[in-house]
Amino acid sequence: MAGARAQWAQKCAPGTPRSSTPMAEALWSAGFIGKALGAMARDLDKHRGQPPHGRDAAQPTADALPHGNEAAEAASGPAPASATPSMAQFLEIKAAHRDCLLFYRMGDFYELFFDDAIAAAQALGIVLTKRGKHLGTDIPMCGVPVHRAEEYLQRLIRHGFRVAVCEQLEDPLAARKRGSKAVVHRAVVRLVTPGTLTEDSLLDAKARNYLTAIFDGPTPAARQCPQLALASLDISTGEFEVSEVPALDLPGEIMRLAPSEVIAADRLLANANVRQWIATAGATATPVADPSFDSLAGQRLLKARLGVADLKAFGAFSRGELAAIGALLKYVELTQIGRAPYLRPPRRATPANRLVIDAASRASLELLRSLSGDREGSLLHAIDRTVTGAGARELAARLSAPLRDPAAIASRLDAVGFLFDNETLRGDLRGALRGAADVARARSRLALQRGGPRDLAAVRDGLATASQCARRLSEGAGGIGLPDGLAGLQQRLTQSSGALADLLTRALVDDPGHHRRDGGFVRSGFRPELDAARTLRDDSRKVMAELEAKYLEETGIRSLKVRHNNILGFYVEVPAAQAKPLLSEPLALIFRHRQTMAGAQRFATEELLATESRIVTSADRALALEQEVFAELAGAVATHGEALGEVAAALGELDCEAGLAEVAAEQGYVRPVLDDSPTFEIRGGRHPVVEQALQAAKSGAFIANDCVLAAVHPQCPKEFDEVSRARLWLVTGPNMAGKSTFLRQNALITVLAQMGSFVPARSAAIGIVDRLFSRVGAADDLARGRSTFMVEMVETAAILNQATDRSLVILDEIGRGTATFDGLSIAWAVVEHLHEVNRCRALFATHYHELTVLADRLAEVANVTMEVREWRDEIVFLHRVKRGAADRSYGIQVGKLAGLPKAVTMRAAQVLALLEKTQGKAADGEALLADLPLFAARPASAMPAAPPPSPVEEALAAISPDELTPKAALETLYRLKELAGTNK
Repeated sequence: MAGARAQWAQKCAPGTPRSSTPMAEALWSAGFIGKALGAMARDLDKHRGQPPHGRDAAQPTADALPHGNEAAEAASGPAPASATPSMAQFLEIKAAHRDCLLFYRMGDFYELFFDDAIAAAQALGIVLTKRGKHLGTDIPMCGVPVHRAEEYLQRLIRHGFRVAVCEQLEDPLAARKRGSKAVVHRAVVRLVTPGTLTEDSLLDAKARNYLTAIFDGPTPAARQCPQLALASLDISTGEFEVSEVPALDLPGEIMRLAPSEVIAADRLLANANVRQWIATAGATATPVADPSFDSLAGQRLLKARLGVADLKAFGAFSRGELAAIGALLKYVELTQIGRAPYLRPPRRATPANRLVIDAASRASLELLRSLSGDREGSLLHAIDRTVTGAGARELAARLSAPLRDPAAIASRLDAVGFLFDNETLRGDLRGALRGAADVARARSRLALQRGGPRDLAAVRDGLATASQCARRLSEGAGGIGLPDGLAGLQQRLTQSSGALADLLTRALVDDPGHHRRDGGFVRSGFRPELDAARTLRDDSRKVMAELEAKYLEETGIRSLKVRHNNILGFYVEVPAAQAKPLLSEPLALIFRHRQTMAGAQRFATEELLATESRIVTSADRALALEQEVFAELAGAVATHGEALGEVAAALGELDCEAGLAEVAAEQGYVRPVLDDSPTFEIRGGRHPVVEQALQAAKSGAFIANDCVLAAVHPQCPKEFDEVSRARLWLVTGPNMAGKSTFLRQNALITVLAQMGSFVPARSAAIGIVDRLFSRVGAADDLARGRSTFMVEMVETAAILNQATDRSLVILDEIGRGTATFDGLSIAWAVVEHLHEVNRCRALFATHYHELTVLADRLAEVANVTMEVREWRDEIVFLHRVKRGAADRSYGIQVGKLAGLPKAVTMRAAQVLALLEKTQGKAADGEALLADLPLFAARPASAMPAAPPPSPVEEALAAISPDELTPKAALETLYRLKELAGTNK
C-alpha cells in the first residue's frame, strides 16, 4: 500500500514550483490531494469496468453522448506530445475525473471542452462554440461566468451531472516569471455532487440534503431476512444518522430518508429494483468500489472525526453500519478534497423505535409530497407553520419517522401542549424565531472554507435569537415550570459561550456583504490598524480631487480630469485639442505623456504616481487585514462548533414545537392519548388536508366521523354500540361518498399522533401502532412490467406478510382489477387473513356487498357505510359514516355526475335491472352470464330517439341576425318570448 501511495504521489506531483504564500500552499496541497485521489479513482475504475448509474438515463451526460472526433477521445487519455501546454494540463486533470464535467477556470470564466462542452451546452441551453484545434480537429467549447457559476451548477446537478471545479492556484504574473510558455498552476479543489451541496442557492431551505451509503453485507445465520445498513449525512448541517433495516423495508427507508444521492457497491446497484427505488426517491445513484465498505476503516474514521477513542457513548454499531459509515466518510473526503465538514454525533434510527411506513403507503398517504410531486396538497404542507428552515426540516423529519415510545411521544406532546395553552409565549417565540438565520448551514460552510461574512453574521444573529428565546421561555415558565422537553431546549439554547456572540457582534457590521473578497464587513473600531488603512483608502477621492484642482489651476485647462482604469491606474486626461500646452515646456517637465486616444491625451506626474502608490497600498492593506479578521472569526466559530450544533438543533426543534401548537390552535386540534393498549378510538376525526382545502375554497365545513376499533372501554354513540369492539370495519358505499377520505384521515391522525402532534378530532385514543399500511388508489408500473392489478396484489401481499397485531391497515377496493368472481374471492380471503392471522386493526373499503356477510361469521368484523340520500333519481352525499351495509353502489348516478352521455346511463340502468332480476334465478355463474345480452347489438329503434326541435328552436334557426334592423330584432325577440310561453 505504501508503494502504491508513493507511485500516486510521484504521478500526481506537479512539475512547477509553488508560491510561498500560506494561501497558495494550502491550495497547492488541496490540488495535490485531488490529483492523488483522482489517480486512486482511475485505478479503481480499471477494476470496476462499469459506468456510473445516473438518476435519469434520458438526461444528457458526457458518457451518453457520442464522441465527435478523435480529439474528444483523447480527452480521457494521456496528453499526446503535440498538445499545447495548456491543453496538456487540461487533459491531465480531465483524465483524473472522467465521470465529472470539468469546470476549468480561465480568468473570469469556467470553460468546458470536448464532450463536457457538448453535454453542458445541451443541458444548460447555452451556445456551443469552438476554441483552437487538437489533433487537427476543432475543440468544442462552452463557458459560464464565475460570478454565475452557482446558478449553472444547480441546473447541472438537477440533470444528474457531477462537476469537478478546477481553480487557478497562482497568479498569472507568477507563472510568467517561470517563462513565456509557463502555464498557470491549476487543480481540482472540489467535486460537486447532489449529496454534497452546501450553498444556499443550491439547496432547499426546508429540506434535508442527505448523502446515503447502503451496504448489503452478509446476513448473520441468526437472522432469516437479509439486513441492509444505511448511513446518511447532510454535510450542509452535519446531521448524521445510521440505521439497519430488513431488505423488505429498504424501499420505505429510502423514501423516508429522501436522499439526494445514494452511494453503493456496483453489485447492489446492478439490481434493477434497487435502482428503481433510488430513482423513485429522486436520488442520484453513484457506484463506489467494494473495498470502500470496510467496517474497521469505518470505525477508525468515525473515531477520528468525532475525536474519541471509543464509540460506546454513541451506541453499539453493527459491522454493517460501520461499513456504510466508512464508505460514506471516504466519499466525503474524496469530494471535499481534504476539507472536513462538521459532523454531529450519529443518531441510530431503527425500526424498533419508530413507526414503519412502507414506500407505497408513504406515496398513498401523501405525507411529504402530493401524488403530483408538489408540497402543496401534502400533509406536511397542511401542518407546516414553522418560520425557519431548520424548523421546517425538523418537522419533515418527525413526520417521516413517527415514534413508537409512548414516553417520548408524551414529552413532545407536553411541549406542544404548553405552547398551545400559552398563546402569548407562543407568539413571542415565533416572533423571535422569524429573525433566526440558518446557523447549522452557515457553520458548515465556514468549516469547509466556503463561508462568507453573511455566514458569520448568521451565527451572530442565531446566537442572539437563541438567547432571546431562552429568556422568553424562562419568563413564561411561571410557577409550574416548563415541561421537560422545553426545559431541555432552554438549556441547549444557552450552551454556546456568550464570548463568541460578543466577539461577532463587536467585529461585524450589521449587514455584511456576501463575499469576503469585497471587504467592508468589519465594524469600525474593532481593529485600529484597519481603521487607519481605511481612512487613507477612503480619502483617496478627496486627495485626487485636490490634485485635480491643483492641476486645473497650474494648466488653466478647465476640461482636465484625473481618471482611473485597471491598466494605467490614475492618469490625467485632457481633450486632444487642448493637450498642446502639456506637450510643451515648462508643463512637459511635470506632465509625462502616457497614451494618445482618438479624442484625448493621457498624462502622468510623479506626484500622481506617488499618491496612487499610497492609495493602492492602503486599499490592499485594509483588505488583507479584513481577511485576517475573517480567518480569526471563522476559527472562533470552529472552536465552538459542537455547541453551535446544539444551539442550531434546539432552535429548529423549538420552531417545530411552536409551529405544531400554532396549527393546533388555528385548526382546533386536540391532544391524543397514546398507550400500549390495542384500542383505536377517534371521535369526530377530520382529514387535515381536505379540511383546509375546503376552508380555502369556502366550500363549507368538513363532516367529522368516528372510527372505533377494538375499544377497551367503549363509550360510543348508540349507532356504534354493535361495532365498538370490532378490529376490522368493512366500509361500503358509493364512489364520491368519502370512503377513501375516511380511510386516509384515520391513517393520517395516527401519523400525527405518533410524531408528537395534536390531531384533527374531537378526541383520540390510540394504542401504539408499529406498522402502518395504506393500499388506496390504483396505479400501474409499466416500466417494471406490472399492470395495475399486479401492483395491487404485490402491495397487498406485502401487507399480509408483514402486518402484526399492533399494525393499522387501510385497504380500498381490493380485487377490483380482475374478473368479478376472482376479485370477490381474493377480497374475501384477504379479510379472513387479516382477521384470523394478522389480527390487526383494519379499515377495508369495498364495493363487493357480498363481503358484508362476513360480519356475521367473523367475531371482530363489523359493517359501516357512507350515508347517502336519494332525491328525484339523484343522490346526495352526506359524507357520514353509520352502522350497516350499503345495498347499492349508486354507480350509475355517479356516472351521471361525471357527465356520461344520457344514452349510456339509460342503457346501464336497463342492464342493471336485468342483472338484478336474473341474479336471483340463475343456478350458477355460467347461466347468469348466458342470460346477459351485454355485448348484443341493439336495434336502432331500441336506442332513445332524439327529441324533435321546439318551436323556439325552429324560429331561432330561421333568423339571420346580420339582416335584422333594430326594430325587426325587437319584434323577433317579442315573438320568441310568445313562442316560449305557448310552448310551456
